[in-house]
Amino acid sequence: MRAFVRARGRAPVSLLDRYVVLFALAMAAVVAGHPISSALAGLAGRVEIAQVGPGVALVVLAYAGFVAAARAAGPVVVTAADAAWLVLSPLDRRGVLGRTGRVLLLVSVVAGVGLGLGLLAVLGAPDQLVWRLVAALVLGVSASAGGMALAVLGQASQSWHAWVTAGLVALLVVAVVAASGQARGVLAAVAAAPLPAVAAAASAAALTSTLLIRRAWTALARIPSRTILAASTRAGHVATATVTLDPGALTWIAEDNHWRARSLRSRPWPALLRVHHTHLTAPPAPAWQRVTRLATPFAPAWQDWLRAGRRPGRLAAMLATAALPAVLAGAGGSPVAVGASVLAGALAIAAGATSGARRDSDNPSLARLTGVGHRQALAARALLPALLSGVWTTTALAGLSLAGWLPAGTWWLFGPLTAPAIAAAALRMARRGPVDHSMPVIDTPGGAVPTGPLIWALIGVDLAVLGCVPVIAALVGSPGSLGGFLAAQAALGMAVLAGYVLRSRAGRSA
Repeated sequence: MRAFVRARGRAPVSLLDRYVVLFALAMAAVVAGHPISSALAGLAGRVEIAQVGPGVALVVLAYAGFVAAARAAGPVVVTAADAAWLVLSPLDRRGVLGRTGRVLLLVSVVAGVGLGLGLLAVLGAPDQLVWRLVAALVLGVSASAGGMALAVLGQASQSWHAWVTAGLVALLVVAVVAASGQARGVLAAVAAAPLPAVAAAASAAALTSTLLIRRAWTALARIPSRTILAASTRAGHVATATVTLDPGALTWIAEDNHWRARSLRSRPWPALLRVHHTHLTAPPAPAWQRVTRLATPFAPAWQDWLRAGRRPGRLAAMLATAALPAVLAGAGGSPVAVGASVLAGALAIAAGATSGARRDSDNPSLARLTGVGHRQALAARALLPALLSGVWTTTALAGLSLAGWLPAGTWWLFGPLTAPAIAAAALRMARRGPVDHSMPVIDTPGGAVPTGPLIWALIGVDLAVLGCVPVIAALVGSPGSLGGFLAAQAALGMAVLAGYVLRSRAGRSA
């Protein structure tokens, strides 16, 4: 039946169709040829030895993220129709999943090209740029294809899944060692390796990747059906959120998948958060009960603290990412890129602790049943993102100071002072509505730009930039004294948070 539909469902390819494809490829080559050649020519020559370690660490982390994302996605998924009709049928499993395998191979090739270019940019090309470029591309594609094959094998077998986890841990260890500078001599030797040694390494990587791909193709027939169906369901949700341009739904999918199959142990709440009701005609309540009523607005926000405490591994990983700005600075990143990484990291950490505010904005009627005003509840929910972002930013700025990227001074004090503004920006991001696709499209020299997704993406970022103007000015100007900038940041951060809470309304209010 599939062969019958395939044979009669497609129109024959005419000469005009082939001409259009070839013409489009030729035009793309003409337009992109000069920028690509100029960028590749800039890779020639040696690089600073001090920048090789942090650069290799970033490349290794990117590769580990690619493998982890592939494993989290499935990676073998099918469409809803194939999952309903073909996966559980007696058809050959590899025939059903063959198209998915080809798509995964194509994704691996694209990711491998970027990985190879990044590796060449980090190690440099002291001689014979063309051949070193070819070797770097072969290494990158082989690594990405092999990592995708390992993810497929991990989906088919629990033992392979454990091996993939061990490999990811090993990659993280390699990244830490490379960023710390302990392997500077080894990395310098690798950067200056002769071309025959580079060719041998690329050949060995290609051979290993081929063996893993063949093993993964054989394992397609042994992947359990329940695993494929679960991965296909997740992929369908992600595709729906992508088509409707509602990226906020992706975080709900990830959170629901994490908590759905877990049995949580009940824990008593702190005494100050327990609500005690007294009759209106009753005598005055004791002092401890009056303190309890003062702490009542913090009770709805306690669920965010419980959720964060039940995932200590996630908290540790979030704190570990505070070293990335220092690694980026060590790899030769521009001041704008390093500063943007600090601001983006702090905002991302704070946004990860605002799920309670998102649920309140999605269902304001349920939030009103708590008997707590929405401004009081919003102020209470700002404490956790402020704490997390403050700790992360303080650690990141301290790392930049230790790396010598920042001049002498108490730069780490900007961490707790920017926390209120970052918390307000994270709450603003959490309470924004879906993308408004009815907004106009702006014609620019670079093409049409839809304003709906653009404005949606800038909601929250604008408040973070506005609330961090003093620290941004200090990073740009590198002043001799930080006292005035610290005082301005303290006042502006609290003003931004207070102004956002006071101007907020119940329900969705960006």
